[in-house]
Amino acid sequence: MFVCGRKCVNMAIDLQKEAPNVVTTQFFQKLIREGFHAEVVCKSTAFKKANVWYAEWFIRILSPDKSAFRMLASTTIPTDGIEEIRFRTFKTANGLISFLHAAGYNSADIPFNEGDARIQVLPADAADPSGSEDTVVE
Repeated sequence: MFVCGRKCVNMAIDLQKEAPNVVTTQFFQKLIREGFHAEVVCKSTAFKKANVWYAEWFIRILSPDKSAFRMLASTTIPTDGIEEIRFRTFKTANGLISFLHAAGYNSADIPFNEGDARIQVLPADAADPSGSEDTVVE
């Protein structure tokens, strides 16, 4: 799937073949503070059950000019002696929101339809790579 405006176009790519083009959660937080963008993509149409929204979402990290991307990956999982990279997916809106909040976002724009994507906006004060949030004011 690749972004074309706000919609994704299915191009029948095998995501596992893209595995080397991934970012860990820790590196993701560093990149977004340096001007990269997080794009939430809805892989399956959302549905509500008992006041919880379910779907499958994943996150792409876009370059500042939005010309290239990497996928957010979970930690590598050794299986039968071979390391396997798994893309990080979110099954509930609550899990996705919690992840984005922990990364520094103060709001979340979540797509609910399969193939839709939304770029998340990091607050200006969170994007400061100088570390000014650690500055103590006396």
